[in-house]
Amino acid sequence: GNYRTQLWDKQSESFLPSTPGLGMHVEVKDPDGKVVLSRQYGSEGRFTFTSHTPGEHQICLHSNSTRMALFAGGKLRVHLDIQVGEHTNNYPEIAAKDKLTELQLRARQLLDQVEQIQKEQNYQRVRKG
Repeated sequence: GNYRTQLWDKQSESFLPSTPGLGMHVEVKDPDGKVVLSRQYGSEGRFTFTSHTPGEHQICLHSNSTRMALFAGGKLRVHLDIQVGEHTNNYPEIAAKDKLTELQLRARQLLDQVEQIQKEQNYQRVRKG
């Protein structure tokens, strides 16, 4: 997921980009209510998580700064972009970080695709069952 926040500006009567000091807490729970991600981020950020349970997940974003929210008249706008699935992996970044050869990287991509297909099949079984 990618997000960015905007605070309400009383003078211009519009939403403006938030100051870097604004903190956002992101929490993700799986269908069993188990927390799979709980982390503090800034006024904009990117979060990732891997789920091992098929079904509906809950994503909760909340500001840790009541002072800034009050200053902005209590109005906070959050732009949220969520991407799901194996295609969201940034393989060039993974290859550089893990120092993988081209063959190792391709093997990793294929394993990820197989895992994604298995997850989708399991999810379909759960939905139909």
